[in-house]
Amino acid sequence: MVFEGLFARKNADRAADAAANGDTKPVRPSIGLALGGGAARGFAHIGVLRTLIANGIVPDVIVGTSIGAVVGGCYAAGQLDSFEDWGRKLTSRGMLRYLDVSLSGAGLIGGKPLAHQLDAALNEARIETLPIRFAAIATEFSTGHEIWLTYGRLVDALRASYALPGIFPPVKIGGRWLVDGALVNPVPVSAARALGARIVIAVHLNADLSGRGTVISSHGSNDADEPAPNGESNGRRGIGHSAIRRIFGNRERPGIPTVMVEAFNVMQDRITRSRMAGDPPDVLIAPKVGPVGWFDFQRGAETIALGVQATEKTLPEINDTIAALTTPNAPPVDNAVK
Repeated sequence: MVFEGLFARKNADRAADAAANGDTKPVRPSIGLALGGGAARGFAHIGVLRTLIANGIVPDVIVGTSIGAVVGGCYAAGQLDSFEDWGRKLTSRGMLRYLDVSLSGAGLIGGKPLAHQLDAALNEARIETLPIRFAAIATEFSTGHEIWLTYGRLVDALRASYALPGIFPPVKIGGRWLVDGALVNPVPVSAARALGARIVIAVHLNADLSGRGTVISSHGSNDADEPAPNGESNGRRGIGHSAIRRIFGNRERPGIPTVMVEAFNVMQDRITRSRMAGDPPDVLIAPKVGPVGWFDFQRGAETIALGVQATEKTLPEINDTIAALTTPNAPPVDNAVK
């Protein structure tokens, strides 16, 4: 890939310059972070980043999908502090101001309040001017193309990357209508590698959802099942409050958002397993965030702490991997005749 070649030449030039100057310090391999999707579970990415940086492991490349793109983009733009502060202060009541429910558009939630929050923090930041290499992963829904957003307005790229189909409306960027990148690349290891990372540290937020994806080989109906609809119209009862209740569901019957999110979970799990089997990361960080629901944004502080715990456990493996791939600089050879 072009980006890999550019990074390789850059590292080679850096090593050659250091050797010519008599600098014998080892050259650390470039480090990439692949931050996966997972909605509210994504606050764990903050804990991961904080712990890595506190231990001197600073990424050269960040590629994120969905909430991973949001956290990674805020870090790259120098706004991780404000994003973390916002996440720690969120409450269930406070989340209501971001739920601009719309039953007439391409998503149940318009997403304007959240977009304004990001816009205020990131202002006119552009991806190509960030101090580190960054990409947000999105999906062109009409073709299924995996889109790497590597230039343009950062906030637009983040909105496209987290545009969960049916929940948020698609975002038009460069003539393409884009939705959540988790449809095609939930944990973007391949993109981080292609953008020049020699070591890829992946953060998978759904790794501890055990018991999913098995085969139930014999199943059928029983007396406890609901009767099939009889085709009669409910007239005006189908409008207003009762319709809203049916849309969002209850404990006995899942609503549209729950069905969509759980179906998305199944798809994302299968895609992640397949892609990571073919292109595994050098190190995998898997925070135990299974008990945190996709919309449990009020649990920000707890979820950040889970990211810290998972990263601290993985630090020895990360340091061993970096040490194994660190290139020593040989001092310049003196060929003068003695």
